[in-house]
Amino acid sequence: MWVLVGKKGFRQPSGGKKGSAVFRGPNILNLDAKGRLVLPTRYRDALLEKCQGQLVATIDTEERCLQLYPMPEWLEIERKINALPSFNKAARRVQRLLVGHATEVEMDAAGRIGIPPVLRSYADLDKKIMLLGQGHRFEIWSEDLWNQKRDAWLADDSEDDDGMPDQMLSLVL
Repeated sequence: MWVLVGKKGFRQPSGGKKGSAVFRGPNILNLDAKGRLVLPTRYRDALLEKCQGQLVATIDTEERCLQLYPMPEWLEIERKINALPSFNKAARRVQRLLVGHATEVEMDAAGRIGIPPVLRSYADLDKKIMLLGQGHRFEIWSEDLWNQKRDAWLADDSEDDDGMPDQMLSLVL
């Protein structure tokens, strides 16, 4: 169950994990000349509560976008990634790409975070970007690439469910 908290959105009532905010929705934002984006105000209080504005940005290994995690979420993921066997080629790839690109970023008093140049380059981030709430994290996309990918995914009419997890096949929307 979720409860409405003023104009800020929904959060789990007491009984849920402290700081268990859920980030939802698309947000078209601008990067400034220094590579900073201003996080929408509707997320700021939750990020301050959850992680004191401490976040981690890293690359997405499947798409040319970035993943942005509140620090507690990232630490749990990093712990699991680092526990993978380093002699396994696929595990090493994930460790090198995700942990190797992980960069701490801090939300300032104006709600801005700076995206390092190497991460901006990877995701081809320019002026217009898309910030997508993905529950416990965000994705950061070039607006143009996001629109292209979204349109391609929507146009994909294949009936191929081979890669679909069983849990998704029984989901009713």
